[in-house]
Amino acid sequence: MSDWQQVTFSDLQTPSCSQKTVPSQGGRDAMSAPTRDEHAAKVRAGWVRAPLARFLTLNVETVDVEPTRLYPTIGVLNRGRGLLYRDPVAGSSTSYKKLNRILPRMLIYSRLKAFEGAITVTPGDLPESFASQEFPTFAFAPDADPDFFRILTTTQSMWDALQGASKGMGGRRERVKPTDFLNIVMDIPPLPLQKRIVEILDAVDDQITALNAEADALDDLWWALGREMVAAVTDEATVPLASFCDISGGLTKNKKDLEQPDLVTVPYLRVANVHRHHLDLSEVATIQTTQAKVDKLRLRAGDILMNEGGDKDKLGRGHVWEDQIPNCIHQNHVFRVRVTDRRFDPYFVSAWGNTFGREWFETFGTQTTGIASINRATLSRFPVPDIPLSVQQDWAGRLGAIVGTMDSLRGQASSLRATRESLAAGLLDRTIDIKSAELEV
Repeated sequence: MSDWQQVTFSDLQTPSCSQKTVPSQGGRDAMSAPTRDEHAAKVRAGWVRAPLARFLTLNVETVDVEPTRLYPTIGVLNRGRGLLYRDPVAGSSTSYKKLNRILPRMLIYSRLKAFEGAITVTPGDLPESFASQEFPTFAFAPDADPDFFRILTTTQSMWDALQGASKGMGGRRERVKPTDFLNIVMDIPPLPLQKRIVEILDAVDDQITALNAEADALDDLWWALGREMVAAVTDEATVPLASFCDISGGLTKNKKDLEQPDLVTVPYLRVANVHRHHLDLSEVATIQTTQAKVDKLRLRAGDILMNEGGDKDKLGRGHVWEDQIPNCIHQNHVFRVRVTDRRFDPYFVSAWGNTFGREWFETFGTQTTGIASINRATLSRFPVPDIPLSVQQDWAGRLGAIVGTMDSLRGQASSLRATRESLAAGLLDRTIDIKSAELEV
């Protein structure tokens, strides 16, 4: 695997696998030289269970809003996902009389959305930024590493603590007050160990970033090849999609179905599952409907899935179903396009819909109240080049090879993220210890 594993996992051990005592060197009395195990124990003993007030201090700088100024504003994403960068706000267009100035390397959370894990540490290169007074900021004590606390904000234990500090009734909770936040008790390691944990997890994050960068580069290559394909066949004769495909809408939710005696529960695909040149099957919903409707709507390998609605640039996007999930159907906002003429390759048709079709569907789709859509009639007349099957398969194969490699890289990044989450949890709850011979306490 990559170098990061050799660097980091060699420094990790579970408490049950402690190293043997290292003999003293140079004739020194073994009792006077601490062994590696003793040093590791000393580091572990340096953990502190204390309120966050032991490591953080409320540090809010407010500014008066001036009507003639523009204020670059930020928010905080939930589940510790960092900052949300918003468009600048003119002082004359906001009702706020004061704003909080948000500085680099500060802990920040949303008082209103803290129960959703809306907390992070601002980056060191944060440009001048502001937020409403719903976003308190905190400075760090000398023995608190901001990057370690950034990692802490991404953990379930932090989110659970914030949820516990939120008060209120029903679905809407009251804000988390800074005093309640600072009273949250957590286990914090000594500063050298904080820094080592950061180094280990940052090495994993760097690998994830590298994998995603490679996948992004391949995505750019896919689009470049797609444009080349469109240019190569743009003058060929076309035929409407419905002339060689069976086009079907999906399941519409109907409460009366729940009264039927032959109800079955099956997986079904939503718009969120259907993307350009890939399907996201990480979260697939289930639905109850009649067996007759399942038999009618069940997807088959080779079916092309194309989205009916959403943002205008997402109309018609989709990919080919490969029977990844047995007995799967689709919702009414996802069209199923089943090729019935063997002179056409479904992978080519899908690629054509994702490339040439992107602009075509934007042109011929409808827009109402911010939601764009295409109907079955529009999709039926979508023009597809009537070119030899071998040419279709050549283009589909070249594009598919890129997609396959890209999906593999995304899969590796996803697996590594899961490993990273487990590693972070183990390091923070001390089920995984760092060999600490190089740490000074």
